[in-house]
Amino acid sequence: MTRQDFKKTLIIVHDLVMTALAVVATFFVRFDGFLLSEHLRQLPYVLPPFVLFAGFVYWFFHLYRSKWRFASLPDLYNIFRASSVLALSLLVVDYILVSPQLFGSFFFGKITIALYWLIQMFFLGGPRLAFRYIKYAQSRQTLQRDANTPTLLLGRGTDIEVMLRAIESGSVKKLQPKGVLSYRADDLGQSIRGVPVLGTFADLDQVVQDFQERGVPIRRLVATPSALAPEAHPDMLIARARRLGLPLVRVTSLGEGMRDAELAPLEIEDLLLRPTVQIDRTRLEDFIRGKRVLVTGGGGSIGSEICTRVVAFGASDLLVLESSEPSLHQILENPTILSSDTEVDGVIADVRDRERVREVINAFAPDVVFHAAALKHVPYLEANWTEGIKTNVFGSVNVADAAVEAGTAAIVMISTDKAIDPVSMLGATKRFAEMYGQALDAEFMGRGGSTRLIAVRFGNVLGSVGSVVPKFKAQIARGGPVTVTHPDMVRYFMTTREAADLVLTSASHADKEGRVLHDGANQDERASVYVLKMGQPVRIIELAERMIRLAGFEPGEEIEIAVTGTRAGERLHEILFAREEPRAEIGIDGVMAAKPVFADRQRVDEWLKALARAVAANDRAAAERVFEDAIPEFSRRMKNPEPIAPAEPVRLASS
Repeated sequence: MTRQDFKKTLIIVHDLVMTALAVVATFFVRFDGFLLSEHLRQLPYVLPPFVLFAGFVYWFFHLYRSKWRFASLPDLYNIFRASSVLALSLLVVDYILVSPQLFGSFFFGKITIALYWLIQMFFLGGPRLAFRYIKYAQSRQTLQRDANTPTLLLGRGTDIEVMLRAIESGSVKKLQPKGVLSYRADDLGQSIRGVPVLGTFADLDQVVQDFQERGVPIRRLVATPSALAPEAHPDMLIARARRLGLPLVRVTSLGEGMRDAELAPLEIEDLLLRPTVQIDRTRLEDFIRGKRVLVTGGGGSIGSEICTRVVAFGASDLLVLESSEPSLHQILENPTILSSDTEVDGVIADVRDRERVREVINAFAPDVVFHAAALKHVPYLEANWTEGIKTNVFGSVNVADAAVEAGTAAIVMISTDKAIDPVSMLGATKRFAEMYGQALDAEFMGRGGSTRLIAVRFGNVLGSVGSVVPKFKAQIARGGPVTVTHPDMVRYFMTTREAADLVLTSASHADKEGRVLHDGANQDERASVYVLKMGQPVRIIELAERMIRLAGFEPGEEIEIAVTGTRAGERLHEILFAREEPRAEIGIDGVMAAKPVFADRQRVDEWLKALARAVAANDRAAAERVFEDAIPEFSRRMKNPEPIAPAEPVRLASS
């Protein structure tokens, strides 16, 4: 039994015992003498079935899911609902079903049932609130003893209040809040959980100076998500913090009660995107909790983030399949992984080794597989096309076949926006892998409990290996120039956290609502490709200019931008869906989906055999003919594009 299961068992035992005690206490309060003796005599016949029924009621209202140290109004509301259902059940049984026929009178009575309702809520809610208060008192003592970093909190009052509760509960440690700065004027003059709002972001210099004069030097600034909203002018905030020499960190999550609170250094890329899409945490917890999850390529940028998210959402078991030993070691030593209640293990295996993959997946028997293992850099795959086919095509086939054989409920293939109207080997191999998954998914249509296979497409992921942002940061740190392949190059961007949450959200839909076809739908059509709504694409040259300014330099004067020319397989604009892909409305905010466009399984198998022969013969032309046959858009690419010639570093006008 895991630690998590043991804690849940204790909560169940507590609630059932409290239910029995509530009934007994009600009898002692309500009756005396002969009536009390008579009711206690009947108790062995009444109490066991009622306690058993109460256990199902508590499970239905999720009393076993929440942690007592975070007991709050939603938990008390669930207790209120559960106690009300139990009281109403007693009323129905007592007045309609049992008492008039068996006893000739009512066994409980309305007053007794009302009294039971009050006692039951107290017996269930009281220990939870008491436990939370004890934890709160302990954390306050620890806070006073260990908080040694005078800190200013930055953001709106609502975010600050959640942050302060996290500090009080011990989720965020070693911070000593001295004051709050808000960009909203209506927050001024207020106090939030005893911490005063001292001014706006524009007052940062003066507030820090005032504390310095009082002998309490501010040593850290903590920015909540609202402090990074465009209306808060975070660029100015970063510039002021750097001028003062103060470390500026951001809150990476603001979940209920800040249970998963994390602080991370504020990086330039945190200011480059549109507002982050808010995920449905409850949905993802309901989907992941208690499941056995396997992640291929789990040591990579996306794979490792998926691993940390599935343990955060309560997976029972996680198996990381990785071909790189250092990458596997790094993810297994991740603090989030180590501190979780999930049973985590890792195996060294290459997805191109069909028998090894089959052996691993069958032995683990996962409920969900996230296939993130891939080769993904366009220039490298253009030069090493056989390796791209072996990994991205045949590796995906191996994982999909093994997972289906093992009875996996859902398989999510990580794809790319370059798979649409592909012009590169990366795009072609990824699109072919999508088509194989769609062919399998269609084959299983209508079979109850069969495996679902879907693909999730990303734009560029900030912070991932090979992303343009780390490259630009390194070039700026060296004094430039910052290199851009084409002045009109446009890309979509998202964070690794968004990418991982999109993967989980897509899987949750595919394995639930996505299994059901609406009336009139073609049996060959259901949502099979998911994409995050990523807002407007970003011109790479504008991204470079803003990063230079955020670093404190002027583009074109202090740091130059050089146009180096497009590389093989690159295109100027990325798209999210193919023109012929029919869209599907899935009812999830921030996520789009499309129905599949694919060939039948027999045709796909024939293409796979032809690809295998082309790889064995090192015949690129034969491989490209297969892709052109399978993906007609691939035949429209420029087969011998003339890259734009490199240019001298360009000087941009100051703005």
